[in-house]
Amino acid sequence: MAVTHADLAPRRRSTDLSGKTGVFLMVLTILCGLFCFILCLIAEATRSEVSWISTSNNKEKEVKYECVYSGSGKVPLLCAACAFVGLAFAVAVQHTYMLIAVSKTPPPALVTWDPVSGPAKSLTWQAGLFFVTTWICFAVGEILLLIGLTVESGHLKNWSKPKSSCLVIREGLFSAAGVFALTTVFLAAGLYLTALRAQRISQEFENVRQEVLEVSTLYASPPRSPQQHITTVARENPIISHNQTGQLSFVFPPTPFNKNYNIV
Repeated sequence: MAVTHADLAPRRRSTDLSGKTGVFLMVLTILCGLFCFILCLIAEATRSEVSWISTSNNKEKEVKYECVYSGSGKVPLLCAACAFVGLAFAVAVQHTYMLIAVSKTPPPALVTWDPVSGPAKSLTWQAGLFFVTTWICFAVGEILLLIGLTVESGHLKNWSKPKSSCLVIREGLFSAAGVFALTTVFLAAGLYLTALRAQRISQEFENVRQEVLEVSTLYASPPRSPQQHITTVARENPIISHNQTGQLSFVFPPTPFNKNYNIV
């Protein structure tokens, strides 16, 4: 069985950022963010509302107002719970994979890149900005969803019974949570692309360094000049002469048994 160049070429690891696994997880993260955004919109449209009714007491002749929920809140509660878990899953998977991929990157690809250079500083600031904003948006979105879960789960039972006080979610809370969820996954994708760009530039620097090392090794030790040997013919004395370059040569006159000149 013949061995081709493709068989000898290094194969991409499953934890490589530019591999199929990284692209699949990035697409999966964006889809999860879109799914969470849609769930938040559904939760916003079906959130519980409160209507006030007046109750009068004939004896005391006082009018009291009590609140009644418009629904049990099961649908917005379920949507908010799915969005909460989905967003946490997407961010956890994406960042865990990136952490494993970066930690398993060969050291030469990381240390050959000068951190003081302009591209290195730019990518460092971009990666730091994406990382911080991703976790801020993720935290805000999860807190908003957690508030919605707490409020909607408070009137699952006896929701149609009039009460003296009712807790409701302000309009736009679930929508804001969906916007933060969508922003989180896009920022995570930006962080992934920044890390991928940094890895490719580092690999280019590593390839250039390897080529320079190979060329320097090739020319560091020049080839040795062939050794000079002086051959003499029996019973003949060599004639010493100088050529145009000033080098010393030995010319031997021809003998009856050797018709050629031996020039060394």
